Amino acid sequence: MSDRVTTFVREREERNAQVLASADLVVKRFFHLDARAYQDGALPRETKELLGLVASLVLRCDDCVSYHLLELAKLRVPREQVQEALGVGLVVGGSIVIPHLRRAVAFLEEAAPAAPEDPEPREGP
Repeated sequence: MSDRVTTFVREREERNAQVLASADLVVKRFFHLDARAYQDGALPRETKELLGLVASLVLRCDDCVSYHLLELAKLRVPREQVQEALGVGLVVGGSIVIPHLRRAVAFLEEAAPAAPEDPEPREGP
């Protein structure tokens, strides 16, 4: 795992802990809702993570894109599927998405080899 990926994961965990330590009921419920939304259901978790990746790319949220790329790597979703999802995000979002697409592809290169054996449970956004 690259230093950039390790730093992202560590900072995300630390900041989520800070948010939740002082969170009111609304924030706690949102985090819980987010975690539940990505569980297996009529759509498998892999598909939901791909949908989250596309939405995050279109919304131009680099942190969210990175998070979904890590989840997809943990789930061992084939790179071809991830690349197609990134393409859909580009088509939907247009050329303004290109800088975020560049960062996503770079992050994917750094994150994919580091996918753990077993996916860990989701902890919210």
